Amino acid sequence: MSTSNYPSATPTQEPKKDYKGLIIALLAAGLLGTWGYLLWNNNKNEQTIQQKEATISQVTDEKTELQRNFDASLARLDSVTGNNNALEGKLTEKNSEISKLKGEIRSILNKKNATAAELTRAKALITELNDKVAGLEQEVARLTTENTQLTTDLTAEKGKTTQLTSDLATTTTQKQELEKTVDIASTLNASNIAITPINEKKGGKEKVTTTAKKVDKLVVSFDVDNRIAPAGTADVYVIVTGPDGKPVAQEALGSGTFTTREEGEKPFTAKVPVKIETNKKIAVEFALKQAETFQKGNYKIEIYHNGFKIGEGTRELKKGGLFG
Repeated sequence: MSTSNYPSATPTQEPKKDYKGLIIALLAAGLLGTWGYLLWNNNKNEQTIQQKEATISQVTDEKTELQRNFDASLARLDSVTGNNNALEGKLTEKNSEISKLKGEIRSILNKKNATAAELTRAKALITELNDKVAGLEQEVARLTTENTQLTTDLTAEKGKTTQLTSDLATTTTQKQELEKTVDIASTLNASNIAITPINEKKGGKEKVTTTAKKVDKLVVSFDVDNRIAPAGTADVYVIVTGPDGKPVAQEALGSGTFTTREEGEKPFTAKVPVKIETNKKIAVEFALKQAETFQKGNYKIEIYHNGFKIGEGTRELKKGGLFG
């Protein structure tokens, strides 16, 4: 083997540097950093989402509570106004205010994404609505008290009215009884009843006779009086019944019928007006003439006043003469 002190013409090769490991390390570091960022960012997003969910949950709960309070307010309002017709006028006056409040509250609560500010506004409106409902409830309490007092007063007045009606009925009955008593008590009394058969002679002379064929008239006389009868004119009815049992009726005397208190309708012979003076005896005279001859037998005279029979008498007319 030969050696040479001269340098060789072939250049010396240096060892190659290895960058693969560095690149891998850098890539690994970058990947780790990316993962770390992603993990950090994801965690942050989760926190944000949780915060938003918490906020949404809080808003939802608050909205639900507001809806519950609003429904309760409406229930109170319905209870107050539904059972108290007396409040209709007052409710009408405040109806526009209440309707406006209800409308605005419903508008907020019906929003799916109502803001906190809107819910705060709704809460304030519900408070205002509750204040108005409370005012109506106080009014109901006052009116209920007044109504109770009015009912008590009305019951008392009805009691008084019932008592007054009863007293009035009693008074009316007593008055009617008194009037009836006075009416009956004012009936005239007849006394000194006389029936005189008269034969009228020439020259105007009159002679009493009991012979039927000679009698020209029957003169009925009697006295009437009453201590309490008011002064004035009273009608006295005279019934003359002949021996045949039939009442004597004459058109000239105005014969007709009248109503008695106990015997119903009866025919009368004559209605004689009598001028009454209180507590004074008055003489009455009535003359009965007839075209035909008076019959023999008993003539009965009955005197009526105020529907009551106040006196009666009879007079017999005889056949008279030898052959009568």
